[in-house]
Amino acid sequence: FKMAIAVAPVTSWRFYDTVYTERYLTTPQENPSGYDDNSPLSHVDKLKGDFLLIHGSADDNVHLQNTMRLVEALVQADKQFDWGIYTDDNHGIYGGNTRLHLYKKMTNFINRTLGDKIEKNETKEEKTVEIKG
Repeated sequence: FKMAIAVAPVTSWRFYDTVYTERYLTTPQENPSGYDDNSPLSHVDKLKGDFLLIHGSADDNVHLQNTMRLVEALVQADKQFDWGIYTDDNHGIYGGNTRLHLYKKMTNFINRTLGDKIEKNETKEEKTVEIKG
């Protein structure tokens, strides 16, 4: 991929809700490779292109631990990436100006990373994106 955006990603099924996860993967003790082989943490060395990682610090669905472990793995693999934490926001990342800020951040990231490809297919007037809240 030329670029990717992940918002509140599950990066290890070991960190996710056991009721959901064990329904599909059984337990980590019974299926360790199923948990590890399907974790982005096991594949950071393969990351190519630009990457934006976002999470809400109060996410009680996909815990912030998922993102923090991915950040550490990316740093140790010397992968450059952009990331942001929305303080006290849950899994939906909303409230006040938060959702608008997130959408602008993602739109700007897409325009910055893919802008030259967009320009080849659009006129200058069509490329302008304005988000109002």
